Amino acid sequence: MLAATQRLRRSAEFAAAIRGGRRAGRGTLVVHLLIEEPAHASTARAGFVVSKAVGNAVVRNKVRRRLRHLVRPLLADLPPGASLVVRALPPAAQAGFAELDSDLTGALASARRPRRPR
Repeated sequence: MLAATQRLRRSAEFAAAIRGGRRAGRGTLVVHLLIEEPAHASTARAGFVVSKAVGNAVVRNKVRRRLRHLVRPLLADLPPGASLVVRALPPAAQAGFAELDSDLTGALASARRPRRPR
C-alpha cells in the first residue's frame, strides 16, 4: 500500500496529470507523468486507472496491486511534486509480473526523456 501522501485521490489531480503530463505507452499500460514543483509537495505521488475493460473486479484488483507494488520504489526516483498516473490496458490482465515491470520501467523512462525538437 502506498502512503496517503504518495497517492493521487481527487479526480482533478488525475485530470491534471493526464492532460498536462507526458504520455508514454507500452503493451500493457500507459504512463502519464506531470513534473511540477508545488511548494507544499514533499514527495512524488501516483494514481492508478484500471477500467472494466481489463476484467472483472478480482482481475482489476490483482492488476492494481501488482502495479502499486512496482511503482512504490520508482516514486523515490521522481522529483518532489511529480504526479504519475498508470493506466492499465486490457492485456495487463494476462501479463505476468515481469512483463508489467518491464513495461512500467520502459514507459516511465520514455516519459522522463526530454522531448525532441520538431
